[in-house]
Amino acid sequence: MIMKRLFLIAVIAFCTQFVKAQEGLPIYTDYLTDNYYLIHPSMAGVANCAKIRMTGRQQWFGHENAPKLLTVSANGRIGESNSGIGAIFYTDKNGFHSQNGAYLTYAYQLMFSRNEVDLNMLSFGISAGAIQYKLDETSFLNQLPDRIISGIEQSSTNFNIDFGFSYFLYNFYAHATVKNILNNEGINNDIQVTSNLRRYLFSTGIVLGQFGSEWSYEPSIMFQYKDATKESSIDINAKVYKEMTFGKLWGGLSYRRSLDGAEYLDNGSVSNQKLQYISPLVGVNFKEFMVAYTYSYQSNSVVFNNGGFHQITLGYNFNCRKERYHCNCPAVN
Repeated sequence: MIMKRLFLIAVIAFCTQFVKAQEGLPIYTDYLTDNYYLIHPSMAGVANCAKIRMTGRQQWFGHENAPKLLTVSANGRIGESNSGIGAIFYTDKNGFHSQNGAYLTYAYQLMFSRNEVDLNMLSFGISAGAIQYKLDETSFLNQLPDRIISGIEQSSTNFNIDFGFSYFLYNFYAHATVKNILNNEGINNDIQVTSNLRRYLFSTGIVLGQFGSEWSYEPSIMFQYKDATKESSIDINAKVYKEMTFGKLWGGLSYRRSLDGAEYLDNGSVSNQKLQYISPLVGVNFKEFMVAYTYSYQSNSVVFNNGGFHQITLGYNFNCRKERYHCNCPAVN
């Protein structure tokens, strides 16, 4: 029974690597470290400052070919216009699979308020880019030939589009995005699940606290749905901010739960578990710089490894203008 359980874990780990390595930019909790543009193109140019963000994520320290992700993004407003632009570059390695992607973004903001003091804004954004997928099969054959395995490094480059909108009303916000709108052949175009990487994202939240107070609190949720596999999950988040003389301190907690369960054998009986992540995060804004750390722990009974996932986010703000809105809206002001 122990061998069956270990075999099942190995199969799950392999299938997870296979699918995630071709899903486009993976979505973790890095959007909570002042990086909503990374998942919502409509956030390009929304803030008072132009922003550069870099994230590095390492999973399962000590394991060869463990998942690694590096992203670099930049976005800002075009002069005094209502248009914003941005760019995202990333590299993602997961076992024998890897991908490199680059996106360019254009966004446009519509103001519904009479002036910029009262925040009432709708933003539309579209990103277009290319993703290069690679599958390294050079070490698959060893001494046993297999006609299915080519024994080379396969690669394929695909073009895709993301589209979404963001709405801000004083301290309230909502985002909706469709990622990977176009069908994608990947490097395994005979497998149907890899041709449709479409994903639907919806985020909403509100910042609580008196305007001008040193303390503010931000509860939020994010729902995501994968079109091909019919999988869905929800993030429940809470953040707290403390204004300082040098900038701002903040921290929070995120809980991600899959809404779809996976069955496995446990001592002869069939059990079910749903993916669960608990991610504390902490960050500091020091003048125009930002540094944040996120730790994710998978709290399931059957896991590949008990070690956590570490992520560092570095940021730099420039071309900043005076805060325009009388609201607790850290993503905008």
